[in-house]
Amino acid sequence: MASLPFNVTMTLGYQPGTGIPPWLNKGDNAWQMVAATLVGLQSVPGLVILYGSIVKKKWAVNSAFMALYAFAAVWLCWVIWGYQMSFGQRLVPFWGKAGHTLGQGFLLSQAGLPATQHYYHDSDVVETFEITPFYPMASMVYFQCVFAAITLILLAGSLLGRMNFKAWMLFVPLWLTFSYTIGAFSIWGGGFLFHWGVMDYSGGYVIHLSSGVAGFTAAYWVGPRLTKDRERFPPNNVLLMLTGAGILWMGWAGFNGGDPYAANVDSSIAVLNTNICAATSLLVWTCLDVIFFKKPSVIGAVQGMITGLVCITPGAGLVQGWAAILMGMISGSIPWFTMMVVHKRSRLLQQVDDTLGVFHTHAVAGFLGGFTTGLFAHPDLCPMFLPVTNSRGAFYGNGMQLVKQVVGALFIISWNVVVTSLVCLVVRLVVPLRMPDDELAIGDDAVHGEEAYALWGDGEKYDSTKHGWYSDNDTQHNKAPSGVTQNV
Repeated sequence: MASLPFNVTMTLGYQPGTGIPPWLNKGDNAWQMVAATLVGLQSVPGLVILYGSIVKKKWAVNSAFMALYAFAAVWLCWVIWGYQMSFGQRLVPFWGKAGHTLGQGFLLSQAGLPATQHYYHDSDVVETFEITPFYPMASMVYFQCVFAAITLILLAGSLLGRMNFKAWMLFVPLWLTFSYTIGAFSIWGGGFLFHWGVMDYSGGYVIHLSSGVAGFTAAYWVGPRLTKDRERFPPNNVLLMLTGAGILWMGWAGFNGGDPYAANVDSSIAVLNTNICAATSLLVWTCLDVIFFKKPSVIGAVQGMITGLVCITPGAGLVQGWAAILMGMISGSIPWFTMMVVHKRSRLLQQVDDTLGVFHTHAVAGFLGGFTTGLFAHPDLCPMFLPVTNSRGAFYGNGMQLVKQVVGALFIISWNVVVTSLVCLVVRLVVPLRMPDDELAIGDDAVHGEEAYALWGDGEKYDSTKHGWYSDNDTQHNKAPSGVTQNV
């Protein structure tokens, strides 16, 4: 056979025995990247669509854009300093050392969380070795980033319809740096709550309790919407809202199913429990709406779905199916009560304008999830995830676990109240936190120069003073779009 006039070599990654390190498990790596992408889809387009649809029409663009901006901003902050502060080398018991994750030497190495090696009762005896999944650091950085991003987007739900967008641009990196990384390292990355044995399987505390408390706190500092917006704030597109909600629900398979850091049996249980709890919670919330308000509310059903997803999150892979049903009943009823009854009677809750009720759907439901996980965590499931051996819930004889769960929640709550307040005060020194009233009265067109829906033609507008049609670039306000008469 004649030889080719040049050397032909296979790409290194595809040569037999090379490019594939012995520690790489292709199944785990594939699932971790799929799970991360599912979580990313919860934000973009999931919450972008949900936020843009559930608000009043004049705030559709602004609300969707707040979510989109946060998703992009978190990415750069995460790879430049945020990941290492959350999952890197320990700096102090609740915070990791800042550093970038941009070099190929780091990203191609086996994933590992260096601060997670656990010692028995603070001795020199290793009880649980460092978490080292069988895929590269690049997959771990990707997976954890989309969790950080969705936390900021959930927080934004409390601030829709009035926060100055420039203030939001500053708020996102500051809150990520000084609040989210603290909770993530303390509970997941090898911090003091992790080693004490606080259970948070997939973010009931790190993501939902923190976003709910921080959102409520930020809403206090930003101030309320206009009175007429608070009194009447109908969704501009219920069907699109349901589309966003559906993406959020299905994406939760990656949210909870990816947190064992492997495509293992615990991952399967976590996904199943997630759907069981969400469905139960939605049905309970809807039944309560029918019983007390005589009408099944679609928005209420979405709220119930969310509270169920949030409640199961800290225990998704730690509890049995019957416990997931009980948690769904709790998450469909108690947050309903706090939102529909307590909120209307509380002067504090009435004073703070939490646009989408994130405090109820995420803070209350997140706390309930952490507490019930402390009750129902099964001794056969806990070793698959937790560093402290013989961990179990109070239902199985460990009442101390409830104490740990409450203390963990109190730490997240107090830290977020203080740090979120400080971040808002710092941002306020640079730009106003709230839009001026003239922008609040107009909405998207005043803030962004864009509107969500073109009601006529390609977006032409009708000038009632001149009885004519015009576009933003048309100085002759007397031309009607094709097929539309001027005498309307």
